[in-house]
Amino acid sequence: MYPDGTIVRSRQKALYDWFRNCTFTPVSGRRYNSIHGKRCQSREPDFPNMLDTAAETRHHSRNPKSQPKSIRNRIRKEGGLLKAVTVARRSVRRHWQLYLIVVPPILYFLIFKYVPMLNAVIAFKDYSVVKGIWSSPWAGFKHFELFFGNPVFWTLIKNTLFISIYHLAVGFPIPIILALALNEIRSGFFKRAVQLVTYAPYFISTVVMVSMIMLLLAPRLGIVNQALQSLGLGAINFLGEPGLFRSVYVWSDVWQNTGYSAVIYLAALAGIDPSLYEAAKVDGASRWKKIVHVDIPGLLPAAVIILILSVGNIMAVGFEKIYLLQNPLNLSTSEIIATYVYKIGLLNANFSFATAVGLFNSLVNLVLLLLVNAFARRVSGNSLW
Repeated sequence: MYPDGTIVRSRQKALYDWFRNCTFTPVSGRRYNSIHGKRCQSREPDFPNMLDTAAETRHHSRNPKSQPKSIRNRIRKEGGLLKAVTVARRSVRRHWQLYLIVVPPILYFLIFKYVPMLNAVIAFKDYSVVKGIWSSPWAGFKHFELFFGNPVFWTLIKNTLFISIYHLAVGFPIPIILALALNEIRSGFFKRAVQLVTYAPYFISTVVMVSMIMLLLAPRLGIVNQALQSLGLGAINFLGEPGLFRSVYVWSDVWQNTGYSAVIYLAALAGIDPSLYEAAKVDGASRWKKIVHVDIPGLLPAAVIILILSVGNIMAVGFEKIYLLQNPLNLSTSEIIATYVYKIGLLNANFSFATAVGLFNSLVNLVLLLLVNAFARRVSGNSLW
């Protein structure tokens, strides 16, 4: 019974009311029960459970300080779980339409992304289309050993890493610079025009983009070579020179995707607290100092996440554009793991070997993702998880 004469029939009701009526006193930094006037033992209200006898329940409900530590810990642990389950059920009942919307994407990823991963088992088998996946004989690590001992192994690794690192070194900072520049433009019309020009190439398909590159860089009729010849210089076979292939691929990809990446950073800049700019203005900070001390720290979380994802895909260079730009003249620098897997797996029908190569590629990406994510979390405090 409470001092005001209220009778409590349930221990759950008594303890829950006890914690619910806890109030915080700023002076002492403690919580006191507003009804009983005694100090609370928990800073958070928990759902208690029936753990003791009726007499012990009445005693502890009046004086929680007398509760054994094991009982208090059990109330806190089991009560928190009960509360979480209750909240989850109420959320599903209240927002079932939203949960229903989430079901199709989940089914899509389960059916088309996770279930096909089971087929990676053919990397350890001598797969035969006639026998099927599960009836084909086991081969162990045979296909991995063949790939590691293949003369083209180091060539594929070198070409893949060179193009990926080159693309990361160029393609990562340029969108940040573009976003910072657009954020400083005061003319709305000029800002929208620049965004349109830089964002439009993202919607061009890969096939059309490659066709444009071939027309621009054609040895005889290409616009670039005609301009060089008009200046008295000789024509250059950009797509036939192995040393120029990487630059053609990287800079064309940067041109196509810079506008889209800059939009992400512009969104991050829009989320910066305006009071920071006002404080910098009061302190007499110049535009450059505002960029260094306000804009760049505001971009850092988004930049770190994009950098982690980029490094995690460092072995997964874009297949389509490289394959379409590839020819016998530039094959020494354009042959990467993705194109090699396509030729071996689909053109030569060696599915087990191609799966083993692809699985090796995915494992390297996964290890890099975990390492970079852990490093970023330790250094900057920002990470994927």
